[in-house]
Amino acid sequence: MNEQSFASTSVPRHLARGVAGFGALIGAFALLPWIGVASLLLAPVGFIALRGCPTCWAIGLMQTISMGRLQRSCVDGRCQLTLAD
Repeated sequence: MNEQSFASTSVPRHLARGVAGFGALIGAFALLPWIGVASLLLAPVGFIALRGCPTCWAIGLMQTISMGRLQRSCVDGRCQLTLAD
């Protein structure tokens, strides 16, 4: 089974990526009246910081927070989350 993870190594690092990513995306459009079209160069920076999409960043935040606290176990095709031992 291919398990995809969007988690970071720590919550502060993940939040820093979020601040940089969302800040760059907001700045790209908020600065349009003053800087012009050149401000849109911040948009790719934002997407790179968010690793492609804001939704993936949010999923990664949840994974980062729960890392080590939750454990998935599958038996006979049925999976469930339990607290880690």
